[in-house]
Amino acid sequence: MCRNIHQLHNFEPEATDDEVHAAALQFVRKVSGSTRPSKANAEAFDRAVVEIAHVTRHLLEDLVTTAPPKDREVEAAKAKERSAKRFATA
Repeated sequence: MCRNIHQLHNFEPEATDDEVHAAALQFVRKVSGSTRPSKANAEAFDRAVVEIAHVTRHLLEDLVTTAPPKDREVEAAKAKERSAKRFATA
């Protein structure tokens, strides 16, 4: 599950609200151990996603770096290459 949470800091353009929400959702799924909460837990689950996304957005806005911004396409290609090596059949 956590492999779906991607680095969001230091990209140009900055992370979208959808990317931040997706990361928050994956985090809550991992912590709760549930991809789809029961009706009894849905409100708490959804509230946690919103709150974590909110805090994540603040974190991203407050982080400072002197490194040049990364390119999403280049980083995606690197990840694909790592994955190919990791899951290569012998």
